[in-house]
Amino acid sequence: MADPVADSLLEYRSKFSALEDCVHLISHSLGCVPDQAKEDLGQFFEIWRTKSITAWSEWLPEVDRAAERIGKIIGAPAGTVVMNQNVSTIMAVLASCFEYTPQRNKIVYESLMFPTVSYVWQAEERRGAKCVLVPPAPRVEGPGFTPGPGDVGITIDTQAICDAIDEHTLVVPLQHVVFSSAYIQDAKKIIAKARSVGAHVILDCYQSIGTLPIDVIDLGVSFACGGSVKYLCGGAGAAWLYVKKELIEQFAPRATGWFGNESPFAFTMPEQSYADTVWRYMGGTPAVAALYQSRAGQQIVGEIGGRKIRDKSLVMTQKIIEWVDELGMKLNSPRPDAQRGGSVVFDFVGSADVCRELNRRRFFCDHRPGVGIRIAPHFYTKMEEIELFFAELKKIRHGGGK
Repeated sequence: MADPVADSLLEYRSKFSALEDCVHLISHSLGCVPDQAKEDLGQFFEIWRTKSITAWSEWLPEVDRAAERIGKIIGAPAGTVVMNQNVSTIMAVLASCFEYTPQRNKIVYESLMFPTVSYVWQAEERRGAKCVLVPPAPRVEGPGFTPGPGDVGITIDTQAICDAIDEHTLVVPLQHVVFSSAYIQDAKKIIAKARSVGAHVILDCYQSIGTLPIDVIDLGVSFACGGSVKYLCGGAGAAWLYVKKELIEQFAPRATGWFGNESPFAFTMPEQSYADTVWRYMGGTPAVAALYQSRAGQQIVGEIGGRKIRDKSLVMTQKIIEWVDELGMKLNSPRPDAQRGGSVVFDFVGSADVCRELNRRRFFCDHRPGVGIRIAPHFYTKMEEIELFFAELKKIRHGGGK
């Protein structure tokens, strides 16, 4: 029997013709390209072709328009979001805002952090920071389950992170959703603990924006960031940073550039005179083409809204878990709805080889060492595509050719 929630939002599928000749279950890693992106990139090209250097008069306003589109999705007030090229750069800009003292030098984050973020904060130890990594929670799979040597934790104990945050803590970079398992962290509780001791949380929303409802004001977070590559269906190059309004002028990033200046085209020298707006976190020249490229995906997600996408996602990821159980594979994502983000991770012997073959056959997914295959339905996914995916996976595991 058809499920009205699973079948919802399929009217938007017509905006993605690339879905016609593949099974695209990889939106947690690369969202499907909207057809409109081709026209939008064409607009960028035509402005460049016809206006030459005067194109900047149209290109620069697109930076703020992109920020407004993101602001709508995450509940951010006007003037608190700025665009950048990637989260690595954003983390480096934010890291450059802080000074470390013996009294306050701790950086606390989960050991399941996405590596690029860890690289940035580990490098801050050269300037006096002390990184404290909170290990995964012990794995529990119900009565009779005994973790084996390969059973790494897939969740983080919220209380363990809170306990690690003390009066010596300066910054807590935190994944909203853990990339390797889709575990949703209790960000609100962790943010509250950080605020109580005067520490700042930087919430990495890359695995949550576009698939979970997000309200940065309700969360009370100091900073939030994310990008366009995944559930926002925008391709690479249109990352974003939210800064809490009252904090915007409090920091002066050392990692800066001419577009962080109060008057970039005045070419003032030699020192930086920071903008009094969120643009002070901009740095160098924005990647304008990526802003046009990412526009359609942002508009579609903003129009649908995180709540409807989340409702559909929960139904479809539950169906995936049922398939994982039926096929006797190891689930490496949380079972409870409240803890599970937009993707499902599962493993079995030979999963990396099977993943490669699935991709060759255009059943798109990915594989991560230690956890296995990751797949994610999105608002444009049909329930039958999940059935087709697992039928193909079964065929490959049993030596079926194509």
